Amino acid sequence: MSVPAAKKVSDTHVRMAQLMTPNDANVLGKVFGGSILSLIDLTASATASRFSGHVCVTASFDRVDFHSAIEIGEMVELEGFVSFVGRTSVEVTIDVFATRLITDERRHSNTARVTMVALADGRPTEVPRLICETRADKERFLLGRLRREIRSRRVAELAEIQARLGAASEAELDGWMASQAGWQELLR
Repeated sequence: MSVPAAKKVSDTHVRMAQLMTPNDANVLGKVFGGSILSLIDLTASATASRFSGHVCVTASFDRVDFHSAIEIGEMVELEGFVSFVGRTSVEVTIDVFATRLITDERRHSNTARVTMVALADGRPTEVPRLICETRADKERFLLGRLRREIRSRRVAELAEIQARLGAASEAELDGWMASQAGWQELLR
């Protein structure tokens, strides 16, 4: 299998939009966070698939913070681009905007990062290299690499702590729960 050709960040941009309807509403009359997460996932899939030339599936969502509620009747626009690539994975950054159509007021709702994996015949496959053209592209690429390394370390640390918890006595568990000092001991 040949190595895919490199692609520029500027060639990875995908834009999608959807009008939010009452079907998207939670009990408070705002748009469900889950509806927005679904749109983020769709945008990430389209962006990564277009970039890689393969079907891409979701491997992980990085932290997603909602800065402002999105109202029913607003247009949600999602702008995605590739910010980092590994061998078979693609990190897609998605900026989410909400627009009140009557006033044309547009605001940034949140930014999300989604790691997608390219598949061929149901198995991970190599993706193109990413050509970073600007300083911002280079910074985002390096931050993407850092996020991947931090996630790997965090998974290993959590597995270690989980093993300690599983092997702990009831008294040790009680001690760790009872005080901040006990909690800090657990984290060491």
